[in-house]
Amino acid sequence: MASWVQAHYVEVLGVVFSVLYLLLSIRQNILLWPAGMISALLYMAVFFQSKFYADMGLNAYYFFISIYGWVVWRKGGDGKKEKPVSRIRRKPALLLLAVTAVAFLGIAFLLKNYTDSPIPYWDALTTAMSFTATWMLARKILEHWIVWIIVDVISMALYLYRGLYPTMILFAIYTVMAVIGYIEWKKAQIPAET
Repeated sequence: MASWVQAHYVEVLGVVFSVLYLLLSIRQNILLWPAGMISALLYMAVFFQSKFYADMGLNAYYFFISIYGWVVWRKGGDGKKEKPVSRIRRKPALLLLAVTAVAFLGIAFLLKNYTDSPIPYWDALTTAMSFTATWMLARKILEHWIVWIIVDVISMALYLYRGLYPTMILFAIYTVMAVIGYIEWKKAQIPAET
C-alpha cells in the first residue's frame, strides 16, 4: 500500500485538498478558494498523465475561477460583508443551460478530433457542466449543488473506467457531500438571483 501511495502521491494530495475544498464550501468558508487552487494544480498533472485532457483544462479553469470566487466572496453582496446564498431564476438558468450545451459541443469536437481521449463525449459533458457549476458556486447560487451531483455520478463511472480509483472514491464522497451541501445551503438561501 505504501508503495502505491508513493507512486500516486500527487493524486492522493489532490484528493486531500479536494475534500478540504468541498468541506469548506459546504460551510461557506472563503478558504475553500485557496484549497481549490492547490487541488486544481495537482489534478492538472494527474489528468495530463491519464489523458483526460478536458478535465486537465477544467482544472486550469478551476484555478482561475477560484481567484474570481475568492474576490466575489470577499466583496460580499449588496453592501453586506458576506455574499448570501441565492436561487437562480428561469432566464439565467436557461442561458446557463445554453452556454453549457455550446461548451459541451465545442469541447467534444476538440477532444474527438484533436486528442487521443478514450471517452471524448463523456469527458466533454462533465467538463462543460463543471464549468457551469463552478461559476454558479462563485456566485453562491444554490442550484450549483444539483449540477455537481450529476457531474459526480457520471465522473465516478469515468474514473473507474480509467483506473483512477482514489479519484473515483473522491467523487463518491463528493456526491454525498454535494447532497449535504445542498441541504445546508438551502437553509441559508435568499430569493432567486436576477
